[in-house]
Order: sequence, then C-alpha cells, then structure tokens
Amino acid sequence: MSAFIEAIRTEIRTKQYSLKTEKSYLYWARYFIRFNSMRHPETLNNPEIEHFLNYLATNRGVSAATQNQALCALIFMYKHVIKKDIINLKYGYAKAPKNLPTVLNSEEVKAVLQQLSGKHWLITAILYGCGLRVHEALRLRVKDIDFINRSIFIFRGKGKKDRYTLLPDSLTDPIKKTN
Repeated sequence: MSAFIEAIRTEIRTKQYSLKTEKSYLYWARYFIRFNSMRHPETLNNPEIEHFLNYLATNRGVSAATQNQALCALIFMYKHVIKKDIINLKYGYAKAPKNLPTVLNSEEVKAVLQQLSGKHWLITAILYGCGLRVHEALRLRVKDIDFINRSIFIFRGKGKKDRYTLLPDSLTDPIKKTN
C-alpha cells in the first residue's frame, strides 16, 4: 500500500495543495484502507465508502467538518489517483451548525494586551487590529506594510491568496519602533 500512498502524495503535491491538506488526505486514505481490512481502494465501491463515512459520524462522533474532510479526501483519491469518479454516493456533505463565533469585547482585548509586552504584544495587536491569521502575522515583511495608505499586504494567506487589510493608526508607531 505504500506505493499507493506515495501516488496520492505525488498527486497532491503536483496539484500544489497545502502541507496540511496533504497530511489530512493521507491520514484519511490510510484510515479508510485500514477500516476496510487493508483492501486496496480499487476493489472498494460506494457501499464501503458509505459504511466508512457512516462509521465516522455515528461511532466516532466526528464533527461535520471532519466528515466533509474525510469525504473530500476519498473523492480526491478516487478521482485523481484511481481515476474513477464516485457517482451516486448515498452520502452528502454534512452541514455544520451555524453558530456565531465567540469574540472578546474591547475590555477583554485590553486586558489581554496589558498582560503582554514587546514582540508578543505587537503580534497580538496586529492579529486583533488587522484581522490576520497567526501564520499571516508571523510571515509579515517590512515591505508589506504601507504606512502612507495605512494598509498591510498579506502575501499568500489562506488558500495562497493575496489580500490587503487596514493598518490601525494605533499600530503605526509601535511597528515603526521595531524597525
């Protein structure tokens, strides 16, 4: 099976998927194979796929997002590696409940920022004030910050997409002082 797993890895890398996607897709491929008594996926069809996904939902109690990730991994494996489309699958994407995110109010944010100093304070303030993801803040470069237009250029953020975000006035001086 390792040659098969390597074929999946090669296909994922050829399509330039992220490392996190690669790890999760390989995990689900291995799990699916083990779940089906080490049978090669070429010999498995819709009933085995449906049984596996139902097992995850009912016995393992995984979240809707995890169910969808497993389904996407299997569809990728069959479509791009085995070269067989999965049709008429009696299992669709799970719907995640629509919950509003829990966010900190301004007093709570101030309390958190007061506990920090130096670069940790600056990174946290940028995360909050600019709406950046952790990896985006940690990959910021000096040339990405435009003080004149008060904006920050995010190079290859989530989904390898570039974007701009606003730079709050309150962060311009602290950022300039770090240079």
